[in-house]
Amino acid sequence: MGTSIAEKPGFAEIRRLTLYLPRFTTNASGRLFIGITGDSLIMAYLLGIDIGTSGTKTLICDQTGKVLATAMAEHAISSPKPGWSEQAPGDWWTAACSATKAVLKRAKIRGSQIKAIGLSGQMHGSVFLDKSGKVIRPALLWNDQRTAEQCAEIERKAGGRDALIEMVANPALTGFTAPKILWLRQHEPKHYARTAQILLPKDYIRYRMTGEYATEVSDASGTLLLNVSKRTWSNELLSKLEIDAALLPRCFESFKVSGKLSREAAGAMGLAEGIPVVGGGGDQAAGAIGNGIVSAGIVSATLGTSGVVFAHSDSPTRDPLGRVHTMCHAVPGKWCVFGCMLSAGGSFQWFRNQLGQHEVEVAKRRKIDAYELLIQQADEAPAGSEGLFFLPYLTGERCPYPDPLARGAWIGLTSRTTRGMMIRAVLEGVTFGMRDAIRIMQDMQIPVTQIRASGGGARSPFWRQLQADIYKTPIVITNASEGPAYGVALLAGVGTGVWNSVEEACKSSISQISKTAPAKRAAALYDKHYEVYRKLYPDLAGRFKDIAGLG
Repeated sequence: MGTSIAEKPGFAEIRRLTLYLPRFTTNASGRLFIGITGDSLIMAYLLGIDIGTSGTKTLICDQTGKVLATAMAEHAISSPKPGWSEQAPGDWWTAACSATKAVLKRAKIRGSQIKAIGLSGQMHGSVFLDKSGKVIRPALLWNDQRTAEQCAEIERKAGGRDALIEMVANPALTGFTAPKILWLRQHEPKHYARTAQILLPKDYIRYRMTGEYATEVSDASGTLLLNVSKRTWSNELLSKLEIDAALLPRCFESFKVSGKLSREAAGAMGLAEGIPVVGGGGDQAAGAIGNGIVSAGIVSATLGTSGVVFAHSDSPTRDPLGRVHTMCHAVPGKWCVFGCMLSAGGSFQWFRNQLGQHEVEVAKRRKIDAYELLIQQADEAPAGSEGLFFLPYLTGERCPYPDPLARGAWIGLTSRTTRGMMIRAVLEGVTFGMRDAIRIMQDMQIPVTQIRASGGGARSPFWRQLQADIYKTPIVITNASEGPAYGVALLAGVGTGVWNSVEEACKSSISQISKTAPAKRAAALYDKHYEVYRKLYPDLAGRFKDIAGLG
């Protein structure tokens, strides 16, 4: 078969140029003229929407990848019982509408100038809808820990942990979607009986925008119900778990158009009816696209509330022990391997909120960020904190220890310990936890030649250097710092012809702006400390279970 004109080299450039050309059109009386009004002389603008845990972020970029504006709208988290984490899906929709209107205003862009929309969001959350499309109950989130019994049930019904990993590339973890479905069926049977559709957070927003029940492969991988190798729903596991496949939406590749904006949604968001909405990506895959992680050797380390180490893979490489996740990448025909620790930046946030009130008050008066004052104290403490360790398991752990009962701790306190050492130990402990995932990837023969940092840990020069020293790998910062919202904006451009491929979109939009090399002496010191750190969880795992029983 021949190559279509759309696939020929250079066609994308020609297509982009035509966006600037006058167009022949007709006026109200039907007379032909060269139109120079409307959008014919304006670039194609792309909108990215990311449904995060604490808020929804929107972003607009142009067809060169330049970011024009961002906006954020917050939403609340509910914890009805210890270990439970829920949100109202309606709050996401309200936030998406508010943040979209705000970003249009900031970018000075009309809603009719948006060419395409990409969606990202927190992974694993479960939205249960009835046959009329109404939400049945609050969504169970990625950090909800109520489903330990259901995880054990899934592994048993699958024929064991190894058999489950063979089917869907991952073990059953409390954060994933499948155990949440079983929990609903067992504990809220009336709600389960009403359930006609189960959606992930960003896909609920897609439904509100387009009326379509759809998802895409990267986010679907985190349900535990996708055959990751074949990039389709696993009928085998669905059958074993007695989950009706009709409850799940259609599954697309991430760049594919999955629907068009309805008139009602367009009115609510300040946009134009009919704008294409592409599949998008789960926040981890979307963030990787936004950071250019689309080839082997380049790895991302993202320090947000959670901490994620993410590597591109050309094949569905699995960890037989299930310590890191293998999922579909948002790049068609590619996969990814990543490890997620639950309380990375969240540990530092906990310290600020509970023990850093003085810094918070000073920061308000000086109109700076309280984290700057805390990091300054950490920087003044000695590397290694004189043998003080912090275990960042404040909400249990996921990688490399899938243990909802794990607890946080400082270990090694002495009469010489200062507050600065305690702060530094928190940052060192979080970074050691990230190194756990990097070590596992290296054991899996996944190359790690460069680490691109993002999130809060990338904004601090001190924490960038700490990462380089502990990882023993250069830390790179790119011009793209907006994360998942930027990644799905690029995917929206690929899906509507602005770029020919995801790789092309990243190559043309993302570049390196700084590089931090490891310091040899500090790297050697942290090597010794890391070997102690990685023994602490195994030594204490049994005691964590005892402690949890006391609560």
